[in-house]
Parts: sequence; structure tokens; C-alpha cells
Amino acid sequence: MRATARPRQLDREERPRPVVEGSGRVAGPLGWDDFFASLKPLVTPATKLEREASLAAKTTMRVGGAARVYAEPASIADLQALGRAARAGQVDVFVLGRGSNLIVPDEGVEGLVLALTHATWAGFAPDGEGRVQAGAGLRLKNLCGQAAKAGLVGFEFLEGIPGSVGGALRMNAGAMGGWMFDVVEEVQLLTLAGEVRTLAKAEMHVDYRHCAELQEAIALGALLRPAAQADTDGIKRQMDAYARKRHESQPREPSAGCFFKNPPGISAGRVIDECGLKGERVGDAEVSATHANFVVNRGQATAAEVIELVRRVRARVRQVTGIVLVPEVLLFGKKWEEVL
Repeated sequence: MRATARPRQLDREERPRPVVEGSGRVAGPLGWDDFFASLKPLVTPATKLEREASLAAKTTMRVGGAARVYAEPASIADLQALGRAARAGQVDVFVLGRGSNLIVPDEGVEGLVLALTHATWAGFAPDGEGRVQAGAGLRLKNLCGQAAKAGLVGFEFLEGIPGSVGGALRMNAGAMGGWMFDVVEEVQLLTLAGEVRTLAKAEMHVDYRHCAELQEAIALGALLRPAAQADTDGIKRQMDAYARKRHESQPREPSAGCFFKNPPGISAGRVIDECGLKGERVGDAEVSATHANFVVNRGQATAAEVIELVRRVRARVRQVTGIVLVPEVLLFGKKWEEVL
């Protein structure tokens, strides 16, 4: 589908499609160099542009190759300009959040990778009516910290998730019994056509680890309503309790978070553990001994090692239990079906 075609709603098992999808025909060093050069006059100097930017260090798993072109837009206007250039050049566009729920293939990503890491996107602005306007690039940890200072209850469950508001919206991130869209009133996004829109929560199709409207659009921010107001010390005590629980139950090594979606009625970690797979290892990729639904990087793991380990885990679980585990972690720029 070209970027000018009508968007469709994705099945949950599909890969994260490019938010601005072309044919991917820009190929070879001359083609990519020309595309990269064409972007510079279109954006302000505050927008960062890189050719063959390594993505491993930009993810929590610390694996993978480079983006053919990488950009950190400094404004909505620059973001729109980059989108227009990508559509004109038939270049696929991918959005990278905090890199906490994805695996970058070793060969990298064939497209333009956008990261909303500029300070423009990290806003936190209480509106005086008990709500908060939060930018897509705001770290969840910072959202929770600033909310606590303001005496706003309801965001504490997000504190330990190593992601951003935009990524949490796209994946409807959840932890400790809470979900991102529990605290959402409306979302601002940029469509395929470059239009800035605001959608109320009731207009959006959200379920487990999925928001349909953000599979083919870029989250710019959200209006959030916390559950209540309380004293700062009480909120911090709850955050500390959640942090202790995470510390006790989750590994410290680099990972992409929980790797598989929970099958109906049971946790993926329990299934994997009962199949005797804790400690299973391919190279430096290992099923965590602390929590079986985490694949950790023991040092110098490659994406290929992670993928091979995932194959083995899925095959063993299916053989023993008949359950087909579905990755929750995204394979950046590809479909899991292509490699599993």
C-alpha cells in the first residue's frame, strides 16, 4: 500500500507497519544518500539528521543494526516536512520511542526512522482542571515523577516502564493492573496525510497491547486525567512499592520487557517456566532465570540470537502444551512471521 492509499485497521498479529508507508524502493548507497541530502533543506537546524545511525544503543535490548536515515524532528512543521519527503520518495517511515518493546534486526531498518526525543515533545502541563497535557516524547518515569509533585494520583503503575508516552499509547502499555488508556481522555496524532488530529478515547479502538489508530499514525501527545488527587508523599510511597515489586520480579540485564503476550487465562512466563526453559540460551541471548517471559542480553547478543531463542521457546511450548505464544515485543520493520 502506498502512503496515498486509504489506511486499513491491522490485525493484532501483524508487524507494526510503517506509519508512512511507501514501496521501499530507495535502494543502494546512492539512493539513500540522495534522499538524506534532500531532507536537510526541508527542516530547521534544530532537527537532527543521521545517515546509517546505529539503533542498538537506542533500545533497551541493545541489539540490532542501523537506520538507513534517522531523524529527531524539533517541531510539528519539521515532522510534517519529513513525512512529505518520505511519501514523495516512497520511503517507509518508522517511529522509535524509547526502544523498550522492540527488537531491531541485525541488518537494520530500510527506511526513515523518526524519534520524538527533542524537548519539544516532552511537555508536562497541568490544565488546572485536574488533567495533564503530556507530550509523546515524555518519559513515563518523568510523567510519574512530575505527577507526584503535583499531587496527581493514577500514573504510578507506569513508573517502572522504560518507555515514553507515545509508545505507551501505541501499545496501550500496562503494568501492576493498570493500562495507559485508563488515564487517557484524548490523543493528538499526525495522520498519514500530515494532518494533526485530536481523537477522544471513545473514538479509538484499544485493547490488549494495541491501539488501532496509532498503527498508521504518529502520537504527538495526550490529555490525561488521573484518578484523583492526593498528597505527594502518599503517591511516592505507592511508586516505591511498585518499584520494589519490579526489582524483585524482573531481571536487571538488558531486555525488551515481557516478550510474549499472555495466553487466555494464564501468564506466558508461567507457561515458559513450566516447560523448563529458564536459562535456555543462544549465544548471549537467554531466557531470564528471574522471569521466564523476559529474554535478556547477557553481553554481546545479536538480534539473530534473540530470534533463534524465540523460535526454540515457541517450539518447545507448543510441543509440550499446544499453546502458540505470540510475541508482544515488536520486530522493527519486519513481520515476526517472516523469521519464526
